[in-house]
Amino acid sequence: MTATTPPRRRFIATTGMGAATLGFPMVARAQTQTLRFQSTWPQKDICHEFANDFAQKVNEMSGGRLRIEVLPAGAVVKAFDLLDGVAKGVLDGGHGLLAYWYSKNSALALWGTGPAFGMDANMLLAWHRYGGGKALLEEIYEDLNMPVVSFVYGPMPTQPLGWFKRPVTRPEQFQGMRFRTVGLSIDLFTRMGAVVNALPGAEVVPAMDRGLLDGAEFSNASSDRLLGFPDVAKVCMLQSFHQPAEAFEILFNRRRFESLSGELRAIVRNAVDASSAELSWKAIDRFSRDHIDLQHKQGVRFQRTPESILRAQLQSWDEVAQAEMAENPMFRRVYESQRAFAARATRWQSETQVDFRLAYQHFFAPDRS
Repeated sequence: MTATTPPRRRFIATTGMGAATLGFPMVARAQTQTLRFQSTWPQKDICHEFANDFAQKVNEMSGGRLRIEVLPAGAVVKAFDLLDGVAKGVLDGGHGLLAYWYSKNSALALWGTGPAFGMDANMLLAWHRYGGGKALLEEIYEDLNMPVVSFVYGPMPTQPLGWFKRPVTRPEQFQGMRFRTVGLSIDLFTRMGAVVNALPGAEVVPAMDRGLLDGAEFSNASSDRLLGFPDVAKVCMLQSFHQPAEAFEILFNRRRFESLSGELRAIVRNAVDASSAELSWKAIDRFSRDHIDLQHKQGVRFQRTPESILRAQLQSWDEVAQAEMAENPMFRRVYESQRAFAARATRWQSETQVDFRLAYQHFFAPDRS
């Protein structure tokens, strides 16, 4: 063997030089791109935490080449102005709910409010991904001149009917009730006789405390507890058709998103799917813990919404949907697309899913301690 560099070492040295010369990606040397996001929730809300979870995944998966910083609601724009802020480039992106933009096109509410033909939130996401919803949403944003890239993700459990001073046992009790909700749920409860006010989340509990609202719904056990609902009402009615199938939306300014490399865009897309799964698992853990704590530590009475109210909701929703379809062709297209997908998906689910309440009653109902 001569004193010259061994072949293997020569290969390593040359390969390292070639990579640098040819400009292959070197993560350690790559410049970090920072995107400024805003959510539609306060800093401590679990929904803002979901936004941070997505950002963390992107930051980690990109090896630091892409960094998303998430600000709370109101930091740059008002919560309900998030879509406009992202479209105009005031923000690079955001985290919210499609139902918040329904005033721009009522069809957007179908991604979050209404009975969704019996689909749960995960089935709604299946329709969005595989049943035509994604293409319809892109068309809506194009017609609204909103240059954004939207990712719908994160299935949410059925939201409560709401918080009240006393139990709501009959549909007639909504006559004249001052009530808070959002999206097309406004029209649903209005048709049931309520006087609806779509207040932002942070204003709901103070309004109930001052007697300006008789009842209100917001989101889930964790968010509702943080907002202070148990301090102003001790009755929470569970189960409702106003928001049984809702998912979150991650928004990017289109120009900003398309300026990212193909690799970073792929990382974002995969981070969305990973975050969707983690969100659903975290929701089960946190919501169930807070559900118990609300009862045992804060004296909340959870009661099941009577079937008469659920049927009244379905009847009112039929009237809302018919009115919207008559006025908005896009609403009709989204509505009929959902219906076609749900016709087979809900049949499959109802015929194959076991009734889990039987197992719950078998294992836990005899002893509720």
